[in-house]
Amino acid sequence: MSQEELLVLIYKKDERAFTHLYDMYSKSLFSVVNVLVKNREEAEDVLQEVFVKIWKNIDSYHESKGRFYTWILNIARNTSIDKLRSKNFNNSQKNLSTDNFVNHFEDSSKLSEKMDTIGLQEFVKRLKPKCIQIIDLLFFKGYTQQEASDELAIPLGTVKTQNRNCINDLRNYLKV
Repeated sequence: MSQEELLVLIYKKDERAFTHLYDMYSKSLFSVVNVLVKNREEAEDVLQEVFVKIWKNIDSYHESKGRFYTWILNIARNTSIDKLRSKNFNNSQKNLSTDNFVNHFEDSSKLSEKMDTIGLQEFVKRLKPKCIQIIDLLFFKGYTQQEASDELAIPLGTVKTQNRNCINDLRNYLKV
């Protein structure tokens, strides 16, 4: 079935079209979602949401504005980003079960070894205590700037400025 024939059936809400749509695009969209979400089970859930959104919002697609594949790719990307920014997803990532936590560090202490391998830990230790705190929250713990602002009880603008200054200090240490 060609893309044009598929679109006609989707506009008519023909159920066969959903199966064809999934068969044609699921692998490529899953790849995009999985790269962003980095968790296979979550990526599968997001992919399902993506196909439902495509089906429900097909009337907002206009061929004159761009290719169909680009449109569905943007839906996949935006849905993945929404998932990453969702409170439940962030909490699930912060609140690892003890089994997962223990296994994570039993696997050759992945985090500290990786940091030691490239020597990043030594460079981060050279920074001011406030910089160490901000870099830890934003880059190692995955907080947003707003979450870091709340955690540190400082204004968002201050977090942004200090983050930029800390990254510049780190660049100077690394001579990048």
